[in-house]
Amino acid sequence: MTVMADLLNGIPRVDATAETPPMLRIVARILSTGPGSAVHRHLMAPLDGPLMRLTRGHVHFGKGTIPLVVLRSTGAKSGIKRDVPLGYFTDGDDVILIASNYGQAQHPSWYYNLLKNPHCQLFPEGRTDRGGFFVARLTEGADHDRLFALAEGYAANFASYAVKTDGVRAINVFRLSPAQ
Repeated sequence: MTVMADLLNGIPRVDATAETPPMLRIVARILSTGPGSAVHRHLMAPLDGPLMRLTRGHVHFGKGTIPLVVLRSTGAKSGIKRDVPLGYFTDGDDVILIASNYGQAQHPSWYYNLLKNPHCQLFPEGRTDRGGFFVARLTEGADHDRLFALAEGYAANFASYAVKTDGVRAINVFRLSPAQ
């Protein structure tokens, strides 16, 4: 994985086809385990958003390991703006988000938010002074399969999440295109 110098509506491009850095391989292996996934899901992920806001994106648990964006979406039920840090990569002129939810049986909340309200914002590493507006769409068929395969090659934890959800739910993939 490499971060290319150019930006996509304020978001650094990330090439998921490039060689995965050693630190990301280690973290993905840890996240592939039940305990590693649980610690991240219950401790680190909930702290990442406030930590990024407090430090204006300079500090977060994935710093130097995985590129993160903060997705600001509108709550499907509440209508309230919600922020969530997520790993991402880019494909062409789109940002790709994987709705894995750590391989849990239910989709993540932000999945439902984007289905109901596809207009959203992305902020690189939580930097609200950067980023831009996007429109999300769910991928299907060959496009979904290709992008999920890229995610599995990019970070091995996605393969373990697919095993956990097999027969329970599909792990959906979103393309976020810059809003016109």
